[in-house]
Amino acid sequence: MGEITATPAISVGIENALPKLPPLCVDLDGTLVRTDTLHEQILVLLLGAPWLVFKLLRWVFLGKARFKLQVGCYTALDPTLLPYDERVLDFLQQEKDRGRTIILVTAADRTIAGVIADYLGLFDRVLASDGVLNLKGSAKAEVLNREFGRNFIYMGNDRADLAVWAVADSAVVANAPSSLVERVRQISNVELVFPPVAQLWPTLFQAVRPHQWSKNLLVFVPIITANAFLDARAWLAAAIAFLAFCAMASTVYILNDLSDLAADRQHPRKRQRPLATGALSVPAVLTLVVPLVACAAALSWSSGLFPIIILYSAISLLYTLKLKELLLVDVFTLSFLYSIRLFAGGYVTGYTISLWLLGFTTFLFLALAVMKRVSELMSTHASGSQRLARRAYLAEDLLFLQLMGVASSFSAAVLMALYVQSSEVAIRYPCPAVLWAFVPLALFWQCRLWLSTTRGSMHDDPIVYAAQDWVSWLISAAVVLVIALAKYPIFAC
Repeated sequence: MGEITATPAISVGIENALPKLPPLCVDLDGTLVRTDTLHEQILVLLLGAPWLVFKLLRWVFLGKARFKLQVGCYTALDPTLLPYDERVLDFLQQEKDRGRTIILVTAADRTIAGVIADYLGLFDRVLASDGVLNLKGSAKAEVLNREFGRNFIYMGNDRADLAVWAVADSAVVANAPSSLVERVRQISNVELVFPPVAQLWPTLFQAVRPHQWSKNLLVFVPIITANAFLDARAWLAAAIAFLAFCAMASTVYILNDLSDLAADRQHPRKRQRPLATGALSVPAVLTLVVPLVACAAALSWSSGLFPIIILYSAISLLYTLKLKELLLVDVFTLSFLYSIRLFAGGYVTGYTISLWLLGFTTFLFLALAVMKRVSELMSTHASGSQRLARRAYLAEDLLFLQLMGVASSFSAAVLMALYVQSSEVAIRYPCPAVLWAFVPLALFWQCRLWLSTTRGSMHDDPIVYAAQDWVSWLISAAVVLVIALAKYPIFAC
């Protein structure tokens, strides 16, 4: 597609007669929607066609207005999926019902501003950047002053809007910090304030998904299976590996949220994630990536885990970008990502993973991965959709996935039964017969998770669900007790 020649118009819409009430001029980014549409357009552009990054760099030198126009002509945002501020929408509807003229005045390009205005049906006019004029700050103030004098109300959220509020009759402030609200009070009559709905630091903490770190506890499993409870060196090495995986996993989750932004906004639960709600902007979460990657690299390098972390990162990114869209490949990849944590724990502690443990965990992790997909598919089907976003599964695949997952769970239990009667166990434990309790405990735990899944109460991730489930904690305590009794028997075997 060739580059677009800009036209000098800055107004899109219809002219109205002078209203009895001063017109209400409303900003778009950060005010009407809790995001920056330009940032999301660039994200969509690069995810769909990464090679266009070179065009983006060239467009930067054309000026802000032309840059926005070119991006807008290459991408299209779905206005039904944007995170609108419902408080602002209700306020605008009330003002429209009173007979006030509502005007969308935004530095966003007219290509996106017009689409949003048409979708909402609230605005009488649209004033937007047009490829020649970047309608922001003093430029916006000049245009509005020329159109209405001081006879207008302006609703915004940014420091650049101070120039507009300075020439407005009065102000409405939305989603702005208290320091900016005080600045606005000094230069204009503030009629109404819509405070931010989320605080930055708690929201950033939520974005790294600390509840998902429970998966990384797998690095400690080799110590437990080797009966090396008193090996302080091994516990320290595993702790460093745990932190490295937490940092890298959080990075991958952030990149996953960026790539799945549109899909998450259609999901019944994932729509509450910080990026999906607009509580965090694209640049804000990207600022987390550099320190997280640096932390993961430093920790893994110091422990000799760096090659494994690189492998984990590469597979995770491939999964985020493409593998999650491939039938069955996605669940086997998830299972492998669980196994990498086990390998890493064995590598840094020096307690290698036995083939028995590898076989058991392979089927167990496959069952959990399928369980995750079944849960997502059931949630999607309950919401009326026939297909998971960015997934290859259909509603009619549900029965097959359930059979596959339950079969994997029972296969894991069979391997555990064979393991507890092996010569390897007889050498390691004075009372190996006690370990038979593993079999019903493991099977009961997995069957309970499957029952929760089929009833629709499963979290999207079974590991996270189990970490918050009191029965799973009781089973974990029972497992620890079984190991202790097998290692230090109270009664003769």
